[in-house]
Amino acid sequence: DSHSMTYYDTAVSSPGSGLPVFSSVGYVDDREISNYNSDTRQDLPKTEWMKKLGSDYWEYNTQIGRGNEAAYKHDVQTLMSRYNQTGGIHIVQRMSGCELRDDGTTEGYMQYGYDGREFLYLDTENWIYIPTMNEAQITTQRWNSPEVRLGERNKNYLENICIEWLKKYINNGREDLEKRVRPEVKVWGHRQSDDVMRLQCLVYGFHPRPVDVKWVRNGEDHIPSDEMTPVLPHPDGTYQIRVSVEVPNKEGDTYSCHVE
Repeated sequence: DSHSMTYYDTAVSSPGSGLPVFSSVGYVDDREISNYNSDTRQDLPKTEWMKKLGSDYWEYNTQIGRGNEAAYKHDVQTLMSRYNQTGGIHIVQRMSGCELRDDGTTEGYMQYGYDGREFLYLDTENWIYIPTMNEAQITTQRWNSPEVRLGERNKNYLENICIEWLKKYINNGREDLEKRVRPEVKVWGHRQSDDVMRLQCLVYGFHPRPVDVKWVRNGEDHIPSDEMTPVLPHPDGTYQIRVSVEVPNKEGDTYSCHVE
């Protein structure tokens, strides 16, 4: 199986948004593994298998979280002044992480956003930062300068440190991350009008996430669905999806929902 590790850092300019002023949330695949925020001021494990890492690990990451909290508070103020903003709620986000594929190849990623739009990202072929907003150019010029070369420092993290930790987490949590749970399926229909039926297929309680659901007429004709929800997570770590189609209300035709 391919696996990924991603950290989402979020800084908010002022309290009152309903979000912590700063948070850093770690995921392996789609499982939350750790959570640091400005309310608890502690990096806390979010799965049983992350607790195996011991108190030194969590204390060390708590210190990193507190340092990042201070740095990000400063970053939000810097960007607000760059955009000539004096008030309101503004948000700086960073997504960083790595992926370890089935075939052993790896990929790293790091990107920053401001107020919900991409601000800059790391080009992982040349290891330089690319601005995606004009206001990001000052930042990328400094980060790419010969004195700083931040992209090259990030290269070691993304290609080596991130992958090593991901392997350790996969090893600790393999049973949880790679469990296979067969889906439950519920099918129902209701009449839209005298000559049209709406058929619904709810597939739920499955793991891992990839799934293919389709409606079939008379055992062979695939009917394109006209309404499909995203694959949605359940609190227990499984997933659900609902797929529906409109069909003519005609005698003799049979319809079935196929799940792979």
